[in-house]
Amino acid sequence: MFVRPDISERTAVSAFTPKRTAAAMAFIGAAGLLLSACAPAPEEGDGGAESSDFLACAVSDEGSWNDKSFNEAAYQGLLDAESELGIEIADAESASNEDFTPNLTQMVEAGCDVTFAVGFNFSINDVIFDVADDNPEARFVWIDGWNQGQENLKPITYAMQESSFLAGYLAAAYSTTKTIGTYGGDDIESVTSFMTGYYNGAKYYEQETGTPITVVGWDPATGIGDFVGDFSNTGVAKSLSEGQLAAGADVLFPVAGTLFTATAEAIREAGAGVMLGVDKDIAVTQPELADITLTSVEKRMTQPVLDVITAIIDSDEFTAEPYVGTLENDGTALSGFGDFDSEVPQELKDKLDELKQAIIDGTIDPLAAP
Repeated sequence: MFVRPDISERTAVSAFTPKRTAAAMAFIGAAGLLLSACAPAPEEGDGGAESSDFLACAVSDEGSWNDKSFNEAAYQGLLDAESELGIEIADAESASNEDFTPNLTQMVEAGCDVTFAVGFNFSINDVIFDVADDNPEARFVWIDGWNQGQENLKPITYAMQESSFLAGYLAAAYSTTKTIGTYGGDDIESVTSFMTGYYNGAKYYEQETGTPITVVGWDPATGIGDFVGDFSNTGVAKSLSEGQLAAGADVLFPVAGTLFTATAEAIREAGAGVMLGVDKDIAVTQPELADITLTSVEKRMTQPVLDVITAIIDSDEFTAEPYVGTLENDGTALSGFGDFDSEVPQELKDKLDELKQAIIDGTIDPLAAP
């Protein structure tokens, strides 16, 4: 039995049950994976004995498992399932998107009971759809993905309007100019849901306090807003940010992938303003931006991975019905306030907790105008 290396020292991990030995050894030879320690024997009654022959696998997006972002969060869900459920795990890292197909195929050959694909990029060249179609007996879960009719492909999606509503309320409360801004990458529902939640959260603050709030960059009533047109044009993203800062916005919410770096540059050059991160905790993943990042609207991976594995084991069934990450199941949330923690009054923190509960119990619909 081998000792499990620390995640920061590893490139990949696998663990196999005896009934998969032949496939596993072939897999190890092809992928060059390291054997991990077997999970500790579960205590009686914790369900681990029944799930000890369950093999859950994951293939990373580009980069390593210790990227302080999506990959690491998803992998932690795999580790949590291993320790809490007594399952075995295997994984493969992808150095580039060219590794997606061979890595997914290796997981199929290893006999994985379920394989998680981490991130939107598995849509490149229809990789995830082609592999799922070619292996109808295998079961795949695509984090931040969707389905094109495959019965063996389960998407994990996110109700990002929920956490964005909290971000909008926070932005309105924090702003000194009472003008805040947002822009999107493309004018698509997966982007505008963030922006609408943000807008409605700010307007909820306006309604509740009587303080007028101006939101530049998006109006859900008209569907008119600021969009880059893609998720890569830093010049346009910076120009939009500069325009919103010039309009008086002192809190910006760029819903455009990594284009928040262009917004950060505009804020630095203006010498004023803060921003909100998207998808991951920007203050942690890019600490050089912590001093201008009020919070981030996170898509969380750890709990959804554990929840999906638990559901499959408990029901002995797999469905293609999407798992939706919400505030209630910790699939989405605001990050901590980091450098700004002392600037966010406890009263406001308590209010955000109150609003979170109201969204969870259905009292507030983040997509509905206040």
